[in-house]
Formats: sequence, C-alpha cells, structure tokens
Amino acid sequence: MSNAGFPAVRLRRLRRTAPMRRMVAGTRLHPSELVLPMFVKEGIEQAQPVASMPGVAQHTRDSLRKAAHEAAEAGVGGLILFGVPAVKDARGSAGDDPDGIVQRALADLRGDLGDALVVMTDTCLDEFTDHGHCGILTPEGEVDNDATLERYASVAVAQAAAGSACIAPSGMMDGQVAAIRAALDGAGFSHIPILGYSVKYASAFYGPFRDAAECAPRFGDRAAYQQDPAGPVGEALREVALDLAEGADAVMVKPAMAYLDILRQVRDTVDVPVAAYQVSGEYAMIEAAAANGWIDRERAIDESLIAIRRAGADMILTYWATEVARRLS
Repeated sequence: MSNAGFPAVRLRRLRRTAPMRRMVAGTRLHPSELVLPMFVKEGIEQAQPVASMPGVAQHTRDSLRKAAHEAAEAGVGGLILFGVPAVKDARGSAGDDPDGIVQRALADLRGDLGDALVVMTDTCLDEFTDHGHCGILTPEGEVDNDATLERYASVAVAQAAAGSACIAPSGMMDGQVAAIRAALDGAGFSHIPILGYSVKYASAFYGPFRDAAECAPRFGDRAAYQQDPAGPVGEALREVALDLAEGADAVMVKPAMAYLDILRQVRDTVDVPVAAYQVSGEYAMIEAAAANGWIDRERAIDESLIAIRRAGADMILTYWATEVARRLS
C-alpha cells in the first residue's frame, strides 16, 4: 500500500531492538515498588510448602528471617506478614497476644532488618478465628461490625508495639480505618501509617491464600462484607473516599488483574499512594500454566506486573517480589 501524501511514520522503528524498547519504555518496574506477602506458622519445625502455591511456604520464625533477608538484599520495598497460630478461638485471641506468632515474628524482623525494608502487617481476624470469618460473630452467625472494630483496634496496637511499620486492615468492616487510627493515636503510635484494603472483592481468586493462611470460612462466605464483583458502579470509589476520610494514608485494590479498570479509576481519583494485590489465585494460575508448558513463565510474570503498574499501582503486593526484584536489579 502506498504512503504517498502521508508522513513516513514508522512505529516499528522504536520497537526494533531490545535496547531501543528499554529506552522508550513507558512503564517500568522497580524493586522498591514490590511488597512480598509472607506466612509464618506457629508450632512447625521447618518451612512447609503450600501445595496450591508452588514456591510459597508457611515459614518458621527462622526460615521467615532468612527469606526476609533475601528479599531485603534483592531490594524489595516491603513485606506484609500473615500469621497462623497454633490455637484459634472465636474471638481471634492470638491476634493481639503480645506473645502471638505475628508479634514474635515482627520483633525478629525489626531486630534483624531495621529499616532495610517496610515490614507491614495484615490486621484482620480470619487467620486467628476458629470459624474463619474476619470478625466477631453474633449468635446468629453474622459478623458483628462494631464488636469486630474493637478487636481490630486491639490487634493493630499490638502489632505496632511489636514493630509493625504499617498497619493494613483487610477485613472490610465499616469504620475500620477510623477505629484503628484512633487506637494507634491513643497508644502513642500516631506515626504509624495505615494502608487501607479499601477495595476488596469477594473473589474466587483467594483459594490458595486460604490454604496458606488456613483461614477458609467453616460456614458461609465473606460476600456480605467484601465487595460484589458485579456491584454498583462507583462503589469502589465510595469505599476509598470513606477510608481516606477516616485517616488512611494509602489505599489498596484487591485482586489486581481482574480489576485493572477499578485500579485505574482509583488512581485517577486520589492523590495518595495506591497499592494492588496480585493475589494467590493469579499467582497459582500462572505457575500452573507454566508448569504444564502452556506459557512462558518469566514473560507471563513480567507482563502481569507491567499491566498492574500501567493501570496505576504505586506498590504491588506479589509473591514473586524477591524473584522479580533480583532480575530488575
């Protein structure tokens, strides 16, 4: 086809070689933008692989310290800690026990790493309750929002006291950020930021995580308090606005890849850092497809993270954080 009369535009000129593509790339990843989710379990003598998440383990305190050192050496920006206690009960007592597994692991990590990376904590109850729900239950088996807020506040203070550098409440209770902010401020932790799980959907992509954290609900599901994937237009932005009004310092969208449109809306609306969680199901699908030889594993990992970054995430929570950070360094 003739180009007579038209400028000789050739988009392919800037794609022709790898160095050229790197030079003009419009979306870049940096190790400091990556956050590694980690699981620490009480009462085990060695790290236990999570069958549904190849490459991910439930750690002992010692193996957690080793993996955290590796993340810091790779340049990972932060890690977020999830605990699996030996004993669970209806109120999640292990969550704010000063001698609980998360609090002990936090002390280990802060003592080892100092400020080498940001050590965050998930602040919820599902990992600690015997029923697997994210809060205190009523006699009818519903999650009691206000009673749960009291527990979240107590857990957040316990985590801050043990050394958490950022509190990340994931329970999707109404008013959770305000309750935690007031508790932190009252306990002398006004300097500790809150990363709100502001947009968290009742997703099918959480299954492998529930294996790792041993927190699958024993009855029902979490659809009554997490967002409906087909929910009202604008609901996500209302959730974000509420969390910011209550004192959140940053906000999160979870899951990431199925909600890139939501992530973009949030990024275009707020002027605070926005995180996205590449959740366990997203991780497991790529690992499974790669193990079967159906896709190029490394390229698929990088492409998925670039998509999340391009959609507007300032921080990405991903189980590949250390691996990818090493390649980027």
